[in-house]
Amino acid sequence: MFTGIIRQMGKIVAIRPENTNRIFEIQAHFPEAIRIDQSIAHNGVCLTVTDLQEMADSKVQYSVTAVQETLIKTDLGAWQVGDNVNLELCMKPNERLDGHFVQGHVDTVGKVTHIEEVGGSWLFYFSFPPEFAALMVDKGSVTISGVSLTVVKAEIDHFHVTIIPYTYENTIFHQLSVGSSVNLEFDILGKYIQRLKQVEGTQWKLENQS
Repeated sequence: MFTGIIRQMGKIVAIRPENTNRIFEIQAHFPEAIRIDQSIAHNGVCLTVTDLQEMADSKVQYSVTAVQETLIKTDLGAWQVGDNVNLELCMKPNERLDGHFVQGHVDTVGKVTHIEEVGGSWLFYFSFPPEFAALMVDKGSVTISGVSLTVVKAEIDHFHVTIIPYTYENTIFHQLSVGSSVNLEFDILGKYIQRLKQVEGTQWKLENQS
């Protein structure tokens, strides 16, 4: 479980295939020691550390493996050597929940459609598949490439958020341009409510058919 609060970025230094999987090697500074088998969110995708090397100046180089399904359903398949990625260690139960509950399970990929600078901040506009429209609400939470953000306005197939200077500079948002892909994870509370309505509707139909 994560919170969507990004405290560091990592750089992809190597990519190699392994059957249908893809192994990414990443260099990063972490505020605390990490270990093999640990879960880390990469642009919002929960991946497990499989290899780890300590380097100078508290820097580490580690490996993670993305399976084919992950490569298809997220933007990881488009990653290139030299790209920066948002990183977040899994949350501790005694920490403040500064963002919202993030699972690290990406629902779909969105596209940047427009970027507008307004008074020192930025408005980012995204398109997304309309089948997820029920999970997007004005002033609700959404995770964009691992970053917990508040939806300014939600439409059937697009929405926009405001990015403050700190977030813009300290995450991959300063690298995004029109046409860039982002990983989207919708609020788990909305998913449960949607599922409950689906189950209740199915039960009602079955009861009225009997």
